[in-house]
Amino acid sequence: MKEKNINLRLILMLFLEFAVWGAYLTSMGSFLAKAGLGPKISIFYAMQGIVSIFMPALIGIIADKWIPAQKTLSLCHLIAGLSMFGAGLYAMKAGESLQFGPLFTLYAISVAFFMPTIAISNSVSYSALEGCGKDPVKDFPRLRIFGTIGFICAMFAVNFVKNGNGVQFQNSYEQFMVSGVLSLLLAGFALTLPNCPCKPKGEGSQSFADATGLSAFKLFKNGQFAVFFIFSMLLGASLQITNGYANPFINSFASNPEFAHTWGANNANVIISIGQISETVCILLIPFFMKKFGIKKVMLLSMFAWVFRFGLFGLGNPGSGVWLFILSGLVYGVAFDFFNVSGSLYVNENTDSGIRSSAQGLFMLMTNGLGATIGTLVAGKVINALVYQPQAIEGPSAGNWQLAWFIFAGYALVVGILFAILFKDPQKKA
Repeated sequence: MKEKNINLRLILMLFLEFAVWGAYLTSMGSFLAKAGLGPKISIFYAMQGIVSIFMPALIGIIADKWIPAQKTLSLCHLIAGLSMFGAGLYAMKAGESLQFGPLFTLYAISVAFFMPTIAISNSVSYSALEGCGKDPVKDFPRLRIFGTIGFICAMFAVNFVKNGNGVQFQNSYEQFMVSGVLSLLLAGFALTLPNCPCKPKGEGSQSFADATGLSAFKLFKNGQFAVFFIFSMLLGASLQITNGYANPFINSFASNPEFAHTWGANNANVIISIGQISETVCILLIPFFMKKFGIKKVMLLSMFAWVFRFGLFGLGNPGSGVWLFILSGLVYGVAFDFFNVSGSLYVNENTDSGIRSSAQGLFMLMTNGLGATIGTLVAGKVINALVYQPQAIEGPSAGNWQLAWFIFAGYALVVGILFAILFKDPQKKA
């Protein structure tokens, strides 16, 4: 492929890759709540963490050894797209008779094959750039930002587009259909991307244990690494809470006459998208903060940013308090990026090269796998008890959302304080 075309092709691939996710990730909770499946929201979001424990490694080994990465990307999106579109089609046909079992099964199949494509799309990008004589470290970040733009555009689309009944896609099953169509488009487009040949046997490919980070569990023998990975899991518990519950929370104000016609109560996805916009800015600030403050302080900034992220939701409303929601979105970039990126850098700088990839896999396993899964399920218990259980539903607010957000903020505060006490700054230790 000619060098002048590769950037545009990779930009389109990354745009579609994350648009597939953005079409439902932050708005699915609202649809489930309105469909009577509010108590099941945590199970849907936890499924992404569960499949992230093993599916990326499994699909990665297939792409390494048997099926070229661009074809693996196409196959995964074909299965994911058909399943997600099928979930939307089932919800449309079922109407008020919607059942958890069939919807969740189709959704689970879709995310099981979608989650690995995030890493596979990176591999395709690296291979294509190297094939054109480009430096992935230098050139990929400038392309990757279009993935975030795709995510935001999909969020905006399902926020503003309405179906024939005047219902926004963010509150209806159409969001699944949008995601499915985008996934199928990428399945076709991926076949036009440069070939990523499988590695010869024994050359550069990882075992399942290496890919998942299981072989790096011996790092737990080091006290500070044990503390780091345990707190990675504890903070990882915060990752999916606002993805799953911010939209239904903001939408719940629409049933309150005081806020029913406010802009904020009817544009939840746009408010939430501020967090994604903040991510693109905050990731550029990390090198400065790392150099100025060091790893421990940067990670503490992230942990206490989660306190503000949750606390501001508890204090705000979509009327006169909508600025608190916006501020919550702005601090999300610090909360998410400062921990994920700085944590990855800590692992990279403090492990031997022979185990570095496995250690990164372990970091992802503890945060986006175990941490996100456990955190989402526990958060679901809190939300269900305070919001979705019948005895809790009184009045237009449909439950005590505020107390739930304050509980999450308190949890993040305790985690931050304990981390400050137990984790030793590598620079000071040296």
